[in-house]
This record gives sequence, structure tokens and C-alpha cells, in this order.
Amino acid sequence: MLTFKNFNIADWFSFYRVLAAPFLLILLWLNERELFTWFLLFSYTTDMIDGFLARQLKITSARGSQLDSFGDQITFVVGLLGLWVFETDFIKENYLLIVIAFSPYFIQMLLAFKKYGRATSFHTYLAKLSAIVQGAFILWLLFFGPIYWLFYVMIVLGLLETIEEIILIYMYDDWVSGVKGIYWALKDKRRLKM
Repeated sequence: MLTFKNFNIADWFSFYRVLAAPFLLILLWLNERELFTWFLLFSYTTDMIDGFLARQLKITSARGSQLDSFGDQITFVVGLLGLWVFETDFIKENYLLIVIAFSPYFIQMLLAFKKYGRATSFHTYLAKLSAIVQGAFILWLLFFGPIYWLFYVMIVLGLLETIEEIILIYMYDDWVSGVKGIYWALKDKRRLKM
């Protein structure tokens, strides 16, 4: 049975992101753009902190990896909802490109749930870079307005990261976390077990 004492400090930073989502949604509903953006910035910051702490303190775990991924996903979705509420014109102007970029993500999620019964938590280098660029773009757009070159970089990185995740799903028969990328997966003993 899991109790609160079973969770480590990195897990609690991930919990914050999950628990902050309803508060962020309330700020959206109240049309509090500035407060929403600052709290979203804090949520993105906790994402960097939890991974750093887990690696530095050597407290990484499959549970923590899943919790981190869930916190990432919910924060990203709330950030997108923030864009929809506060930057509707930008979303409408770039709707087709956004749909093209996110369609493979839904395919990747379906493949993961079909194969593993849950979302992936590979945490590749490309996924981390993509998340940083996504966060930077969303926050910049909410604070200052759009930077189109950053938007295009975010789209390209998101597509590449999703393609990599799909390839990794086909490379691993069992769910794993902590895969740095395809190059490292080729040498990963967890994949090579026979």
C-alpha cells in the first residue's frame, strides 16, 4: 500500500504540477491571464527541478517517471488551453499546422496504450529539448506575443520527438523508462533480453 511517506522530494514536485492544474483552470475561467501565466511558469520550473533532483539524489523510479510524465502532459494541456483562451486568433491562424503537428502525438499515445496499457515515459533527450522549447514558446506567447521562428522550431522538434517515441515503442516489447534516444536504445540491455 502506498502512503505519503513512499514518495520522495522529486515526486512531490511532480505532484505539484498535477495539483496545480485545477487552479490554473480556475484562473483561465476567471480570465486572469497574468496570474495564469506566472503560475504556468512555476509549473514548468518544477518540471526542471524534479528531474534534476531525481538524478542528483539517485531517486529515480518507474513510478516517479510515470508521475513526471503525467505532470508534464497535464501542464502542457493546460498551457494549450491557456493559448486557446488568451491567444485564440493565433491558434485559428495556425490551426492546420498545429493539427498536423499533433496528429502523430495521438497516434503515439494510442500505440503506447495498446502495447503497454499506459503512456510512455522514455524521457529522451529529444523529448526534454522539445518540452523546453514548447514551454518557452507558450510562456513567451502568453507574456509578450508570438515569435514565429520559435513556433516553427517547436513544431519540428515536436514532430521529431513523436517519431522517435513511435520508433522506441516498436523497439521495446515491455514498458521502460529512462531511454535517452534511439542510439542508446540500440545498446540497451533491457531491449536486448532474449
